[in-house]
Amino acid sequence: MDKRHFLGAAALAGAAPAFASRGTDTAPAAGPTLLTITGAITRSNRGGLDPALDQMMAKQKLVFDRAYALDFAALAALPARTIRPTLEYDGKPHALRGPLLADVLAQAGARPRDAAKVLMRAVDGYASVLEMRQLRAWNFIVATHLDGKPMPLGGLGPLWAVYDADRVPEMAALPVAQRFGACPWALYHLEAMA
Repeated sequence: MDKRHFLGAAALAGAAPAFASRGTDTAPAAGPTLLTITGAITRSNRGGLDPALDQMMAKQKLVFDRAYALDFAALAALPARTIRPTLEYDGKPHALRGPLLADVLAQAGARPRDAAKVLMRAVDGYASVLEMRQLRAWNFIVATHLDGKPMPLGGLGPLWAVYDADRVPEMAALPVAQRFGACPWALYHLEAMA
């Protein structure tokens, strides 16, 4: 399957509601799931991976027995932060808004230690792993809005794990094109590692 068809199928798979099943302890997401959290979590609202219905996750070799699924409303209900980094795509500062990534993880009962790692995965399979101490120090957010508008699938959204690289001295010293390698756009999965 070529990449264009895979991404189209991925968009449709991401728009499907989370499939609740055994092992859940909270109500499932009301709207289409945008972000699934797995790993070292203490709360869940959906069951394990279903290879038939979770096609994109299965193709990306995810494995989990339970997960926490968030829709746009759940993410928008969290306290939001606004950052204004200069983006590599046009070399201009933009306003990005969304909840802190640590607060998003907390919705699933994930409270990773500083040395614990968090894997962030995008719909195209791009993945980044950072220690929780770095995600906290750099104030990573799960951006839902760019310049005051919800981010569409097909652009940088609908979710982007990102930080204000202009305000992190060691990253601001780098050329702008080298600042965002740890920031998967079209984010759809977080795994809190123990």
